[in-house]
Amino acid sequence: MNVLRQIAFIGSAVASLLLGGCSTAGLLLSAVGVASDNSVSWEIVKHLHGKLTEGDPVPCMQLNSVQRALNARCGEFVAGSLKAEDIRVSGLQECPLAVAVRDPQFWPVVPELIAKGAQPERCATSPLIELAQREPCPAFNTASPAVIESMRWLALADARAIHHDSLRMLSCPHARTAGLATVLDTWQRQGDLNIGLLAFSPLDALHPDYLESPLSQKLEAGGYSARAALGSYPGSLAPGFEEALRSSHWVALEWWLKRVPELANRVPPSRGGQVPWVPLARVLVPSFMPDTNAQEEMINFLLAHGADPWQRLPFQQNQTVAGYAKWMQSPHAALFELDLANRPERMVFITRPSTAQ
Repeated sequence: MNVLRQIAFIGSAVASLLLGGCSTAGLLLSAVGVASDNSVSWEIVKHLHGKLTEGDPVPCMQLNSVQRALNARCGEFVAGSLKAEDIRVSGLQECPLAVAVRDPQFWPVVPELIAKGAQPERCATSPLIELAQREPCPAFNTASPAVIESMRWLALADARAIHHDSLRMLSCPHARTAGLATVLDTWQRQGDLNIGLLAFSPLDALHPDYLESPLSQKLEAGGYSARAALGSYPGSLAPGFEEALRSSHWVALEWWLKRVPELANRVPPSRGGQVPWVPLARVLVPSFMPDTNAQEEMINFLLAHGADPWQRLPFQQNQTVAGYAKWMQSPHAALFELDLANRPERMVFITRPSTAQ
């Protein structure tokens, strides 16, 4: 009789698994009142369930408090649910703070992680740098005061946070609205941004909006220069002049060109193995500036600031910017022809470039 009952139990449980989409809940409902957790029948069913659900996500109820809080499918984070021991040994492949900081959906978890012992030094890199490289200007303006204070603490507690990309993020519009740009003032006041201490120039790192700020003026007064800010740097976000060009940030472009006028014609490479590049040619590329109206406005701006469409391209010495525009059938090639009418001594070379700008 016991054997028959076990067979009936297993059949009922397996049927429940199949009809219930192999859910743990379906299995438990079938098992209640039929067998104890120590019974042979129960062990067989658990084995079958494991096979049927192999590869499925681990149910949220089986995750620890940190894993559950940082798993989007487990629902909204419940404040007060984190356990300090789970923070110390989270079972995650990455530092919990890094996971929480770099993804805005998990920002509500950050204050409690910090309050219960999470330390940025346990992360492979600064969590703020990971956030900046994922979202250059996150929606700090929508974050809670507790989250903003946590971000501020991370910036001041972790020396690694002083980085080209984090400076760009902390000086962006959303960060300024949330009051996080004051972190940069603290770094400057403490001497953390002093010339000679960093592998990058803060002037190059600042968001284009922030180049006319009191902080920028203090950096220049402290010895930093726009010219020295050009060239290679450690970071993933675009250099300052390039970002101002791409976003048509006229005030920032004026700032750069006033200090380094030759940028209108030639920009030094920012990575090893690259060649200098020409702004007039760069803005013609749709992937850099997809809006043709913005392209025309930028071309006229650069021409007005001394850009020469008849200079040879660094990547194709027998080609000019004007010839490049004509070869790629740019709708703005006529702008350069008009310039030629004003300067007939120039010669246009139209050949196929070997690489794209």
